[in-house]
Amino acid sequence: MLSGKWTYRSFVNDQGLVGDDAQKALNLIFGEGVFTFTESGPGRFHGTLDMGQNYVLNLSGEVRHDGPRSPESYHIIGEGVAGSPTAGWRYDYQCARGYHWPDGIDQIPSLVGTVVRVKAHGPQSPAGVTASFIAVHQSKSAPA
Repeated sequence: MLSGKWTYRSFVNDQGLVGDDAQKALNLIFGEGVFTFTESGPGRFHGTLDMGQNYVLNLSGEVRHDGPRSPESYHIIGEGVAGSPTAGWRYDYQCARGYHWPDGIDQIPSLVGTVVRVKAHGPQSPAGVTASFIAVHQSKSAPA
């Protein structure tokens, strides 16, 4: 399962190259924070995405199997916390584990996926916006 803490970063899907422009690369970051996941039953988990400064989403997730030859994937719903800056927010996440290379050195478990803003939150944040994301486990050992 996904139990534990994962460093999360999402990125604007911009086709342009950044070259050696460090600021252009930083501007691609859509969001950053820490996923914390706990198993809550067979094929289910819950947790939070903490982005700092009281920007927190409550997460609920499920493990999905799209077929006998398909890798396990994860669907996560992130909902804002009442009384916080995220009140009324909703984001959906779909991801899978990054490939684990048999001969990889010091490989850290990762999640790779996409996120969509389901509910608008202000005129500058419309529903339907998507981004790609990666999350890396905060321990070098495989999560439980």
